[in-house]
Amino acid sequence: MLTIDNVYRANYALKNVIRKTDIIRAPKLAEGTDLYLKTENLQITGSFKVRGAYYKMSNLSEAEKAKGVVACSAGNHAQGVALAAQKNGIKAVICLPDGAPISKIEATKSYGAEVCLVEGVYDDAYNKALELRDNEGYTFIHPFNDEDVIAGQGTIALELIEQLPDMDAVIVPIGGGGLISGIAYTLKTLKPNVKVYGVQAFGAPSMYKSIKDGQIETLPSVSTIADGIAVKKPGDLTYEICKKYVDEIVTVTDDEISAAILALMEKHKLVTEGAGAIAVAAAMFGKLDLVGKKTVCLLSGGNIDVTILSRVIKRGLLMSGRTAQLMIELADKPGQLKNVSRIIADLGGNVISVHHERANEGSDVTGCYLRIMLETRNYDHINEIKKALTDFGFKLL
Repeated sequence: MLTIDNVYRANYALKNVIRKTDIIRAPKLAEGTDLYLKTENLQITGSFKVRGAYYKMSNLSEAEKAKGVVACSAGNHAQGVALAAQKNGIKAVICLPDGAPISKIEATKSYGAEVCLVEGVYDDAYNKALELRDNEGYTFIHPFNDEDVIAGQGTIALELIEQLPDMDAVIVPIGGGGLISGIAYTLKTLKPNVKVYGVQAFGAPSMYKSIKDGQIETLPSVSTIADGIAVKKPGDLTYEICKKYVDEIVTVTDDEISAAILALMEKHKLVTEGAGAIAVAAAMFGKLDLVGKKTVCLLSGGNIDVTILSRVIKRGLLMSGRTAQLMIELADKPGQLKNVSRIIADLGGNVISVHHERANEGSDVTGCYLRIMLETRNYDHINEIKKALTDFGFKLL
């Protein structure tokens, strides 16, 4: 049974192992709420996962430690298990989906673990890990559906109570549900008036659909930039805890997650992965009723691959109105491009690319098209530029 005593024991076991992460006020990220950020992206290994993994492994018998452990992960749990194994002198084999970011794969290897890449997604890696457990006698360290792992993640709630005792709500990412289970159970036991909200990616809503339909469901596929929470099926333990203790679960799109990653970088100099920014995305885009509430967003991890980061930034800029593409129909005569440039420059827009082409078959023989990519301030700025261009007589497509 998961008990509050187990959470306190986990807190004691972890006190000299993990970092007590800071909580930062973030007044500019979402209107109408007093927002704070719990920076687990700055945890050792770059994620909260080390809490549950280390506590679980600290409770293994000597015989279990001698045989070694096996785990499966989209990346962050892998690093937590690998570090915990290294500190305890235990052999660790980690099964990762072959699509996991290279940075997470290399980081897992750097802690001394043996990595087994499995074709497919997290659930395929999970099945491979169970096969190795049965064949080799390893102890399986589940990333979320385990009471000791859940208790370890619950230590975050103990820190939150100490750091922000008057909080009204906490927003937590959900993949398999271990993190929110530990936090929700601990908060509802010690401070039952605090609202606990969960967030999933629109492309991987396994817990959202399961709670909504009243039974555990397995998604046929998952697709999201938040690879850390791309889980097809929640655990039975985490499902029951979420059903009992979580107040509401919502979903956000990849575009909204990208915008949140960008906002955290620009406004708070914090690098997060997709799963790490998802709680902020829910607050930024009004997915929950947070008006007048002192709200904490949990930044669950910061292990984003730099190649993915560049694509996410580009997407986030488009989503937040920081870049825009305009297609303008022009008369094919001198001075047209000059007038377009002047209007944009006068309004403070910055042209970063221009593509000019003559009219195609079937269109006006004297016409041409101009495709421009701009740097802009926001959507209001984009609309201001569009209006000025149409007022001058240009046709936007």
